Amino acid sequence: MNAHTSPRPAAHHITGVLLAGGQGSRMGGVDKGLVELAGRPMAAHALARLAPQVDELIINANQNLEAWQAFGYPVFGDDIGGFAGPLAGLHAALTRARHPLVVTAPCDSPFLPADLVERLATALHAAGAQLAVARTFKQAHPVFCLCRRDVAEHLGAFLAGGGRKIDRWYGTLKVVEVSFDDEEAAFRNINTRDELADAAKDLPRASHG
Repeated sequence: MNAHTSPRPAAHHITGVLLAGGQGSRMGGVDKGLVELAGRPMAAHALARLAPQVDELIINANQNLEAWQAFGYPVFGDDIGGFAGPLAGLHAALTRARHPLVVTAPCDSPFLPADLVERLATALHAAGAQLAVARTFKQAHPVFCLCRRDVAEHLGAFLAGGGRKIDRWYGTLKVVEVSFDDEEAAFRNINTRDELADAAKDLPRASHG
């Protein structure tokens, strides 16, 4: 899978987090990452792309925990109940990550960039920022972010105060947006059965033999 690999940024130890804690409401309430895409669970495609870019990989999921554990990575749920959104998953990850930098990607993005972490980390350090977020043209992709683990306490206070909007929390930090205009298609995510069918046409099928 050489096309999926990318060198990790030198000297920066990074924990990768696959965000799979949602309810999949737009796909009929199913656990989206476990839906089959091109012969294997959709999340398997995202994990295959993210794993070579990080030093540790963990999964945030709030249901079907045994199925998620079958991927072979540590699995943890939100510390805040009620499917509170991606910030709850990020907060739980920040409190569990072994490394000082934490990158997130959603389970429904099987085409995520092979150089996602390298480019986010380069921009984060160059800007002296607390968080780097991917952007394509005018569209930010807030669930593709790299942040410093030490923002955990700040995020915890935001959540404890009832905050849930990811953009609002980002507005309280020093953030750098990182252009991925050259890889716009890599941020395609799968929310519906029609989008699932379209994505299957663009991925090689896994062999079951």
